[in-house]
Amino acid sequence: MGLLTKGTPLTWDETVPYIDYIKKHGITQFINMYHRLKARHGDQLKWGDEIEYTIVKFDHENKKVRVSCRAEELLSRLQAAEEVNAMIGTANRFLWRPEFASYMIEGTPGVPYGGLLACFNIVESNMIVRRKEVQKLLKKGESVLSISFPALGTPDFTDPPTKANPEDVDAAGSMFWPLQAVYLGHPRFKNLSKNIRGRRGSKVAINVPIFKDKNTKSPYVEDLSAYGSGDDVSQAKPDHIYMDHMGFGMGCCCLQVTFQAVNVDEARWLYDQLTPITPILLALSASTPIFRAKLADVDCRWDIISASVDDRTPEERGLEPLKNSKWRIEKSRYDSTDCYIYPCSEGYNDIPLQYDEAILKQLLDGDIDEPLAKHIAHMFIRDPHQVFRERIEQDDEKSSEHFETIQYSNWMNMRFKPPPPDASDIGWRVEFRPTEGQLTEFENAAYCCFVVLLTRNGLATCKSAPESLKGTAKCGPPSNDIGEMTVNEIINGSESGFPGLIPLIRQYLDSADVDVDTRCSISQYLNFISICYTTGVFKKPGIGLISSEKINSNSSEKAEGNSERAHAFHCAGRALQCSAQNCQYS
Repeated sequence: MGLLTKGTPLTWDETVPYIDYIKKHGITQFINMYHRLKARHGDQLKWGDEIEYTIVKFDHENKKVRVSCRAEELLSRLQAAEEVNAMIGTANRFLWRPEFASYMIEGTPGVPYGGLLACFNIVESNMIVRRKEVQKLLKKGESVLSISFPALGTPDFTDPPTKANPEDVDAAGSMFWPLQAVYLGHPRFKNLSKNIRGRRGSKVAINVPIFKDKNTKSPYVEDLSAYGSGDDVSQAKPDHIYMDHMGFGMGCCCLQVTFQAVNVDEARWLYDQLTPITPILLALSASTPIFRAKLADVDCRWDIISASVDDRTPEERGLEPLKNSKWRIEKSRYDSTDCYIYPCSEGYNDIPLQYDEAILKQLLDGDIDEPLAKHIAHMFIRDPHQVFRERIEQDDEKSSEHFETIQYSNWMNMRFKPPPPDASDIGWRVEFRPTEGQLTEFENAAYCCFVVLLTRNGLATCKSAPESLKGTAKCGPPSNDIGEMTVNEIINGSESGFPGLIPLIRQYLDSADVDVDTRCSISQYLNFISICYTTGVFKKPGIGLISSEKINSNSSEKAEGNSERAHAFHCAGRALQCSAQNCQYS
């Protein structure tokens, strides 16, 4: 969701004069906050999930499904219940917040789960009731999904119907994405898309390889004349699905898990421990193979979101010689982490970091240790996108707003989160961010609980994380993605001697005090993740096969039967009955 500050947002041109001021004071705020809270110790291990939901409307008569742009209305009713509970002193079972799109809402548990393993027994049930809480407010024909909608950007994809207008500056000039598909209940979201375009100097250009079978023209060149012309379509590549708005990435659903650590050192250690796991979970959870209703040769959202918020100038992207920009930047601001932050992990940092020497000096002079100082300085090569006119002057002893405005617009696979200044009961946290949203609560709960159990010492070199993340987007079973080991070997163990993450978790459970119900719940989740490889579930038989001829509408002749390669969103718990029903411990 990000930082939702109230105020009058500045345009990009209005923001530019304040950039250096905001960065300098953002660093000062971090230094003050770090030293004020670095001695905080003894917080309980807590964690919670965030699920992004899509509201859809079924038109059964015309056999059409659209996204339902009613998030603002639904949130007003859901949050009203939160306010009533706060007034009468009753704990909320759920919390609801806006997301980028007007058809999306974010749901979390009302209170975090504790450190006891028994909490795993209530994760799935909380998700089930959470979905029902939204369903109670839906109109006839509407439904709530926890996966990304595959037809974003197609003509008539919203309810009520709206059309994109390439001349609309507020809609960032998109020829596919109407302004009404952006959540307008807070200025953050519209302003982000406008200012990303403003800083970049052009619309974002997202090109996703299209899946090609024997019926697909080669090269595949989409006729976009009905949407726009000239500069509007000049960035479209042959053999690719073209998109041009932040919503194509930020309008996808994901599943995130946030952990509270006992202190800042444990949070930094946990950040490092989980970083090499992020590509594995992205591959395991991949559930986004369709964009603009066309079958893609990728099956997850990561690269699409990365391109959708890529605000780098042509100079920073290496397309033009450096003149006005300070440096060439290798990645979008939505990408993989570049360094570890725990002091003992420093030897694994093998990626050269870019940072402003003055900012690094400010951090080091402020008595921030070098690994953490370089992490923060590297984040601050990015400019702020969200500046509010009334919020420029801040008390750096009490506020962290300038720090957070840059921190929260660095969308990496892991996030290190200091305690908020206005919530004394919240400690040092880390956020695990790569996992894709799944169809069922069973799947979502399985991935959450699996990540929670992965808090053990297993560092890889930092370079492996971005390389692995790039590999996960390629279509096909994740077991085909090979680095030092296959993903299957990492999960289940290898003949070379690595025991596997799941066997290590089972060893931990054998030595822990776990009741039968909890062990049964955990075993079902672990069996689900493990069996994806041993039974070939990742061939995704799920809901049913979808031929590229039907999805892409780009075949030169009618396909006979299914495509040579067909996709479906995998249905998780249902595909796993053979393992879950016996609740085997090993």
